Amino acid sequence: MHTTAFDPIEIPADVWNRDESREILKNRDVAGLFNLAVKYGGASQVRISTATGMSQGRISQIIRRQRQVTDLEVYERIAAGLGLPDHARMLFGLAPLGIAAPAEEHDDAHQKQVEELTARLEAAAVVDTVTIMMLKTETNNMRFMDRRQGAAAIADKMRAQIAHIERIYRHAIRPGIRAQLAYVLSETAALAGWQAIDTCSLSDAWDHHERAIAAAREADDLAPLAYACGQQAYVLVDLGRPAEATALLQHVRATYDRRVPAHLRTWLAAAEAEAAAVLGDEVTCRTALDQAAALLPEGDADPALPYVCLNKHHLARWRGNCLVRFGDPDTIEDLRSALAGMDGTYNRAEAGLRCDLAHALLAMGERDAAQPHLHRAKQLVTLTGSRRHGRRVRELTRVAVTRGRR
Repeated sequence: MHTTAFDPIEIPADVWNRDESREILKNRDVAGLFNLAVKYGGASQVRISTATGMSQGRISQIIRRQRQVTDLEVYERIAAGLGLPDHARMLFGLAPLGIAAPAEEHDDAHQKQVEELTARLEAAAVVDTVTIMMLKTETNNMRFMDRRQGAAAIADKMRAQIAHIERIYRHAIRPGIRAQLAYVLSETAALAGWQAIDTCSLSDAWDHHERAIAAAREADDLAPLAYACGQQAYVLVDLGRPAEATALLQHVRATYDRRVPAHLRTWLAAAEAEAAAVLGDEVTCRTALDQAAALLPEGDADPALPYVCLNKHHLARWRGNCLVRFGDPDTIEDLRSALAGMDGTYNRAEAGLRCDLAHALLAMGERDAAQPHLHRAKQLVTLTGSRRHGRRVRELTRVAVTRGRR
């Protein structure tokens, strides 16, 4: 019989009791769910789009595992659109609606859910401070790999790490352990959020930061909360909303500035300067840069803030990145100083710095001097897979070619 995009998706009841389907539901594997709808319900992407209220483009990205779902309201729409019965909804992590499974399956499904929940609670119960330290170490290792090789090299590990921490965290009962897990989840989600910004996956970046903010609040720790809120402002910058980004960073600083460590206070001031630079507000930018310089403590990092590594060379790079937009003649020296002070492990950051130097040199009419920096930036972009810096390399290369023809 011919179906239309508005016909309900009907998936046979027995599909939800198969081991394959149960694993998909337990893992909240939305791509797997959509494939079940295609395989057993004969649904097209258009029908799935209509049933769930999501765009067909987003459905396609999810099926290709290029995009993830994190919003509870979207999970609810998916469950309703695919007609999940209550026992399937509960495996999917949603409340039942009173849609009963077939009578002969109810008792068995109930018992399996009891066993599964009990197993997850027991798995979380054995988590101790040593386990949490191992999770922190793994996140820090991925942070180091991200600096050197970029997000693409560790994308699968990042997804697995977040899923693992979140699963334990959601089933942890002891308040102290739960709070520590929330802290690690906030750190890890913020890292994933920055990686998503770097790959221009801005919707995913926003969702990761929302997860990081919520986890930091449960951890009752202002440092990761301020950091995640501040970093989320970069999503607004890349969306072309620098005024809102600047306002958000000013709010974060006003709320948390004197309640977080010095390295993070410096980072927040420099981030505000960058947002203001994109906005074209030179006065606010320079004021924030001066504040960052005044706040900068001795040493490269605070052990309590593994996600912030900031010294005078990093700040010089940041200053150059901001002031290059205003044609400041001191920019080139700031950037050269920053480049001389880099330790060789920040490949993605070096790509951005090389772009800034090329930008400054091109603005000064020194096309030949800019070329080696553009060439090196392109190599680093290839190494790290940074779409964000790749876009800048292409723009600056076009400028260099145009000026070379004059």
